[in-house]
Parts: sequence; structure tokens; C-alpha cells
Amino acid sequence: MNYLLNIDEAIDRKFLVTKAMRGQADVGTIIHVMDAEQQGAAVIVYYRVTRYNEKFHDYQDYTAKFENLAAFCKWAQPDNFIARNYECFSLRDIQHYIKIKNRSFTSFCLPIIIVAAVIIWCLALFLVKDRVIGIIIGSVLTVVVIIAAFALLKVQKKKEKMRLYRKVSAGWGVVFE
Repeated sequence: MNYLLNIDEAIDRKFLVTKAMRGQADVGTIIHVMDAEQQGAAVIVYYRVTRYNEKFHDYQDYTAKFENLAAFCKWAQPDNFIARNYECFSLRDIQHYIKIKNRSFTSFCLPIIIVAAVIIWCLALFLVKDRVIGIIIGSVLTVVVIIAAFALLKVQKKKEKMRLYRKVSAGWGVVFE
């Protein structure tokens, strides 16, 4: 998913690193793009990593080269919520948030649906003597699994966001239920 139409839009914005890349910022780190340039299809990004620590702020500058704008957008995504509240979260919290946020139908729901459908259809066709009833049971249970997989995905994303909101609001003295 592309978030930018051209690399100039990334300048002076903050992004959350969501994919590991050798020699670059770690996953879960907020980067501030200082400058960027296009060289043919390739994109060169000059950015600063801001690491918050209890005792000090450590700033380190990096340069990264990407094949194209889409490769940059896969590596770092804009996330204002995490950028504004970065100090409230541990690296583990942010990485778990990224893992849950990046779940999609194909990466999360489809494997669950396929495994469950194979088990359901094997049981429905081999354990039920009447084939018509077995097909009806298999169809109904498959639809139930599809609905359950979508619901599980939605609930997990909502729970993760609420967990992070609770962490942020704890500092304000506000409790989310």
C-alpha cells in the first residue's frame, strides 16, 4: 500500500519502521525524514532516528536507498498515534502493535479459514453417513469459520489499539473501559 505519491511528500514527516532492513533503523523505531531524492526509479532517504531513553535522547542520522517509492512505503509507514506517544511505549509494545496492525485477510484470516475448512469438510464427509447432510453441515460450518475469522481479526486490532490507549491515558489519569 503506497502512502505517498512522490518522495518529496515524505520530507519533514515522521514514519514508523515496520520492516527490518539490514544496516538501518530497527522495527518499531520512529524516523524523521530529513531529506529525500529521486534517482530514476530509486529513492534515497536521509533520516534521523530518535531513540527515547530514560536518561537521554540519542539522535543518529542514516541514509537508505530503496528500489522505488513502494519499497520505502513497505519499510516505513506514517503513524501519528505512535509518533505522538512514542515515549509511553516499550519497543516490545510497538512491535506487537505493528504485528497486529499489519494483519490482513490473506496473512491472518485465509490460513485459519483454509485449515478449518479442510478439517470441517473431512469430518463432515467421512463421519456423517448421509452425504447431503454432510455437505450442508460442512457448508454451514465453513461460513461460521469465515465469519469468526473476520471477527477475530477485527477484535484483535481493536483490543491492541485500546491496550495502547490505556497505556497512554494512564499518564493522564484517564481510564478507558
